[in-house]
Amino acid sequence: MIVGAEASEPARFAERVIEERGATLAPARVRALLTGRVAESEIEARADELLAGAVLKRLQAGQSVVLPLEGFDAEERERYVRLAHGLRRPRHLILLDASRDTVLDDERPAVDELRRSLDAGELGLEGFQTALRLGGNALAELKRIVFQPPPRDD
Repeated sequence: MIVGAEASEPARFAERVIEERGATLAPARVRALLTGRVAESEIEARADELLAGAVLKRLQAGQSVVLPLEGFDAEERERYVRLAHGLRRPRHLILLDASRDTVLDDERPAVDELRRSLDAGELGLEGFQTALRLGGNALAELKRIVFQPPPRDD
């Protein structure tokens, strides 16, 4: 899961660094696909339903899933962490730590709380196995994130 403020553009970051093209499932992209095909009042619910189904299908097939989330809703994170945990799949979180002046005022408390939880090592309580905070030059300098099985013990 890649989480960040709107200014850090989690979906764009994921598209740039995730090597496996089909692994990234962006909620905004699902909503865009439904626009014009579903009534406006139903887009959010249908997008959530389709995204959860796609995530579940990939996880059941043993494939990697990357969810770039704009926002910091713990319930949304929990939903997908539970899916992965139930199927004994790895669960990682990357916090895109945008500069303070680019974070919107209404996002700031949630960013600060997630940053504090990450620094205190509390994201394991949410079900994440690893958590990483990327900020500053690291956001621009990171080239690729590659998912591969662990090396064999031969």
